[in-house]
Amino acid sequence: MSSPRIPMLSVDESAAAAAEVRVPSTLAELNVFRTLLRRPKTAKAINDLLLSLLFGGTLDDRLRELVIMRIGWATGSDYEWTQHWTVAQDPFGVSADELLALRDWEASDAFGDVERAVLAATDEALATGTASGATIATCRDLLGSDDAVLELVASIATWRWISQVARSLDIPLEDGVASWPPDGQVSPNHTV
Repeated sequence: MSSPRIPMLSVDESAAAAAEVRVPSTLAELNVFRTLLRRPKTAKAINDLLLSLLFGGTLDDRLRELVIMRIGWATGSDYEWTQHWTVAQDPFGVSADELLALRDWEASDAFGDVERAVLAATDEALATGTASGATIATCRDLLGSDDAVLELVASIATWRWISQVARSLDIPLEDGVASWPPDGQVSPNHTV
């Protein structure tokens, strides 16, 4: 287990801070929130943003999880990859083979046109800070709405932010969780 660069709150301290700002107690137990809850208002804002993108949106849940996992791999975020490894599969229906294919999605035949467009937007935004107009237009055509495109871009930005926080503060994995599931292969972009 790595040592965080700033101390996390204890589970009890995190739960108390979460209760103050109405962050769910299940999130308060996660190391990322045990760090964010040092600033309860920030944790609340991130909680609200994450929940707005995770539940009841227009962008397909499966596509969002592909985006999150691609960001985890491409940015070398063990925390993000590990946290979403199981979530992406159950309840969101991404197969383990598809998750592994994200490591080199362009060379894989595991993805159709819509997945490839969403992954291209993700990689462009990671590389340059923006997805191109042509890629956004393709995503709009394939996703079928401006709302889905907005959620796609917001999801890329949000989980890129989570990756950056987790990596910059060296937030450790939860106790008992294996690094880089399922096979321990580390992203070439992971830094220690």
